[in-house]
Amino acid sequence: MGHQLAYRAAADGKHPVSKINGASGLFAKARRPAFAAVAFFMTALATTTSHAQSGPFAGLAGTWSGGGTVTLDDGSSERIRCRATYRVSGPTMAMSLTCASDAYKFNLQADVQAQGGVVTGTWSESSRNVGGELQGRGGGGNFQVLASAPGFNANISLHTSGNKQSVSMRADSQFRAANISLSK
Repeated sequence: MGHQLAYRAAADGKHPVSKINGASGLFAKARRPAFAAVAFFMTALATTTSHAQSGPFAGLAGTWSGGGTVTLDDGSSERIRCRATYRVSGPTMAMSLTCASDAYKFNLQADVQAQGGVVTGTWSESSRNVGGELQGRGGGGNFQVLASAPGFNANISLHTSGNKQSVSMRADSQFRAANISLSK
């Protein structure tokens, strides 16, 4: 019977009216304000998140883990496991990077700030009781800095893309290099 009414209405150039269509029409009208409210909320959340993540260290905050290799002074290479924690507050960041293998370990701490693409700060490595200054350039997930102390210099490169990060260190003493891949 419902098909016959629909057929007759279509033949007359009218849309069939039923209780189901009437109810779904009311539901569609009620969905519009709900959809608008959800869209507004999601836009506000995205704006808040991007604002909270703005600045030179955007995207770094949190805990990262992974592994890589370290090349020691004698030329030998060892696999290492690493964990990094970044605490970001606008143009400043506190970083902790701990890496270890069966025979090697380092604990790197740094407090840095960035302004206009220039990065400055201090660093320390607790297992060797050494520390000094950091200076370099960077922003937007890419940083090139020089860590220096009396008798020690290391070039550090950090690249972050989404939830992946690579850290490369090249030193003139103590250890020669480290290449680390981290993920969030």
